[in-house]
Amino acid sequence: MQLLNVTHPASFLLTGIPGLESFQSWLVGPLCVMYAMALGGNTVILQAVRVEPRLHKPMYYFLSMLSFSDVAMSMATLPTVLRTFCLNARNIAFDACLIQMFLIHSFSMMESGILLAMSFDRFVAICDPLHYATVLTNEVIAGMGLAVIARSFITLFPLPFLIKRLPICGSNVLSHSYCLHPDMMKLACADITINSIYGLFVLVSTFGMDLFFIFLSYVLILHSVMAIASREERLKALNTCVSHILAVLAFYVPMIGVSTVHRFGKHTPRYIHVLMSNVYLFVPPVLNPLIYSAKTKDIRRAIFHMFRRMKK
Repeated sequence: MQLLNVTHPASFLLTGIPGLESFQSWLVGPLCVMYAMALGGNTVILQAVRVEPRLHKPMYYFLSMLSFSDVAMSMATLPTVLRTFCLNARNIAFDACLIQMFLIHSFSMMESGILLAMSFDRFVAICDPLHYATVLTNEVIAGMGLAVIARSFITLFPLPFLIKRLPICGSNVLSHSYCLHPDMMKLACADITINSIYGLFVLVSTFGMDLFFIFLSYVLILHSVMAIASREERLKALNTCVSHILAVLAFYVPMIGVSTVHRFGKHTPRYIHVLMSNVYLFVPPVLNPLIYSAKTKDIRRAIFHMFRRMKK
């Protein structure tokens, strides 16, 4: 009965960049370019892995999953961000906001899990190369992929219901141009302790643990690489990890920066918070295909062959 009496606004109002509204129109072009790069670059990676037989390996299957999550993240944020900045259309229906919130958090968690799976791939390839083919079979890859997807959606399934149980009887203005759980729960005129505890639990048990095991895998990789006698072989082994390391940095550095600013930068201008949040969501999908195209020879060859076949 308590849920039946909860009041919600019909819609939320999204926010562009506070204090810089007059400059928002100038951001339309760069935003469109970033979205085009993210969607186009990751779609090319997906297609290259699909059609090129030499890329039918665990490392590239994980890369295609990373590209899929980046495309999905871009599609989840694209409508509201462009509407807010291009048309100043700030309204978003309450249920639509819940769906967007769930998708953004889910695909972000999925990307974190994929980066962890990729670090495991690099660990086995370098530390136990003789058993790589038997450890990372197609069945194991499929199982890891399903586990990453299931973890994301199952862990975050309660979030929309935790928001729905809260009455929102004051302001309906969100702090970003898209919907996030911390932003929505702050509008509630009720106790949000459960939401805060669950949000912290999710952050520590998923993103925190993923980052810890990624760090641990590279400690073990470095220990194994340092035992190689030849300097050239050491550099060759480490070079296979560069793309993954850059992808991890592109994902986690903005995330940690945003979390730090939100927790300790209460007196920081609001536009700094908004800009950093946008960087966190938009930069990794743009950088990942560039990183892997530039640093991975097999990917470059596959893309070149794919476009050459298209011209014939």
